Amino acid sequence: MEKVRMLSTLGLMGAMRSLSSAFETASGIQVDADFAPTLAVLKRLRAGEAADLVILTREGLDEVIGEGRVIADSAADLARSYVGLAVLKGAPHPDIANETALRKALLAARSVAYSRLGASGVYFAQLIVRMGIAAEINAKATIVEQGFTAERLVSGEADLAVQQISELKQVEGIEVIGPVPHELQTPAVFSAGRMVNAKQAEGAEALLRYLASPEVVPVLRQSGLEP
Repeated sequence: MEKVRMLSTLGLMGAMRSLSSAFETASGIQVDADFAPTLAVLKRLRAGEAADLVILTREGLDEVIGEGRVIADSAADLARSYVGLAVLKGAPHPDIANETALRKALLAARSVAYSRLGASGVYFAQLIVRMGIAAEINAKATIVEQGFTAERLVSGEADLAVQQISELKQVEGIEVIGPVPHELQTPAVFSAGRMVNAKQAEGAEALLRYLASPEVVPVLRQSGLEP
């Protein structure tokens, strides 16, 4: 069976679980997928790691297109993703409907878990600076090097977790409160592209077409992404 090697940002991990098997059944092409934060994927690509297809934030994909690693004409925007907050299952949901409420909720938290390498963590670090509460939040923050911030809710290290909603939803035993107010964020756009040196160019093209097709929209929505 032909195998397509895909390197993807963590944001698509939930959706890809079911999409990979549907694609395999329909096409007979296997998907060998590896997931990591955007910055980690970029680092691996720059270190020469081989792949047929990559899914990154639009900015990340544009960088590797500029470096001549990804074919510009192959780029396709797949989904939009908002940063949200989560609590442990059964815990009260603080109000985060506007900036004032969000500031209050963040300051009241014992510890806020956010990611160092993910797009959501970079955004959140800038947001708390803009809100003037960076020193207070970082003094008690649980910084996650790599992986899912909501796992720190389950372990009891933090009582609020910040990450892309699609990433928060990967963790059992937590509840997503909702997105950071939309006026405070620009959604991340996840985009796919075919590697210049793809070994399985045709398989990568087929997978790309499938991921950009309307039939995957319900799965993307269910995993916390907007098409």
